[in-house]
Amino acid sequence: MSPCVFVQIRCRPGSTYRVAEAIALKEIHSELYSTSGDWDLLMKLYVPEGADIGHFINEQLLDIPDIERSLTTLTFKAF
Repeated sequence: MSPCVFVQIRCRPGSTYRVAEAIALKEIHSELYSTSGDWDLLMKLYVPEGADIGHFINEQLLDIPDIERSLTTLTFKAF
């Protein structure tokens, strides 16, 4: 089973919609939300089986212009 990962994304001011559109065009997410607070976007994605999570995030997401910072949360099956 592919690991479920949540990524919070902080964008440069005024660029959130551009970043969200770029993410949507890559079709790597399961869900994508605009959020309030310290982070601008929240993305849920499933990393392909066998892929290194860090490399996947860096190569598939963080090459998008105007992303200032991200915070990745890994999930584990609890029940």
